[in-house]
Amino acid sequence: MPDTDMTVTADDGTRLAGTLTLPAGPGPHPAVLLLHGSGPLDRDGNTPKLPANLGPPLAAALAEKGIATLRYDRRGAGATPGRWQATGFTDNREDAAAALRALAGHPAVRADAVGVIGHSEGALHAMALGARHDVRAVVLLAGYARLGEDAFRWQARSILQGMPAPVRLLRRPLRALGGRVLARLKETRTDVARVAGLPVNARWMREMLVHDTRDDLTAIRAPVLAVTGDKDVQIDPADLDEIQRLVPGPTEIHRVPGLTHVLRHDPGHHTVRSYRRLLRGPVDPDLLALIATWLTRRLDATPGERPAEERTTSS
Repeated sequence: MPDTDMTVTADDGTRLAGTLTLPAGPGPHPAVLLLHGSGPLDRDGNTPKLPANLGPPLAAALAEKGIATLRYDRRGAGATPGRWQATGFTDNREDAAAALRALAGHPAVRADAVGVIGHSEGALHAMALGARHDVRAVVLLAGYARLGEDAFRWQARSILQGMPAPVRLLRRPLRALGGRVLARLKETRTDVARVAGLPVNARWMREMLVHDTRDDLTAIRAPVLAVTGDKDVQIDPADLDEIQRLVPGPTEIHRVPGLTHVLRHDPGHHTVRSYRRLLRGPVDPDLLALIATWLTRRLDATPGERPAEERTTSS
């Protein structure tokens, strides 16, 4: 499973540093682009405080099936220059599109057999790539089907419910405060604003809040695999049904019992405070196997032939 450095040149000339993992054996190979969640994440999906470490195990699982994987450092993270706090939501989407084009054009990759995998924010950009570019398969891990502001408010309510009782007692004033902060951010015109003295990526927030993923979901023509854990406290698992309703092509959804937003199982009471403990363990192996098996069927088809499937639902 050789890893090679691969640099993607973004539309504005920024060089996105990444890793291309190739399967053993001669190419060209089917390939996928891996897109991570929000924040200054490196190619493996890590920040110093929250190492999700999704990239290496997923790339390894796919390489065993003969599928290559490209993943890259976000702007301002890892070896990619820039300031992540001044990078917009649409910048991330455009960077993902540049990476997809670079992957499809790589000599070790079959241009007719390229897919995309996105987790959390990455799932939103995977929807956009599936709607606007020629991809053969789309995998959505913890993606939502609604307006960004609605998703943000659902997440805030969900996280608050998992807080200690004294904090929950303050939910009404906290919600009012959150509403005022959102209103202020929507009125900003700068890339960065300060909230409670801390810098916030205001442009990213403005763009994310008005982005409606349903527009992209209805335009996807590739097969879709959508997976969300029933213990996800950041994304409403019920959105899986809406994803399946909206996507016009073959769509397979899985609401996985016990799976959390960080793609680990939690057998006990789960809140965002559980993340550090869970991230000491591996990404759920059954999830990796599901993704690898599903992508093998979609990306190994001969050029010009697509698997004819019925729409399926799994729980």
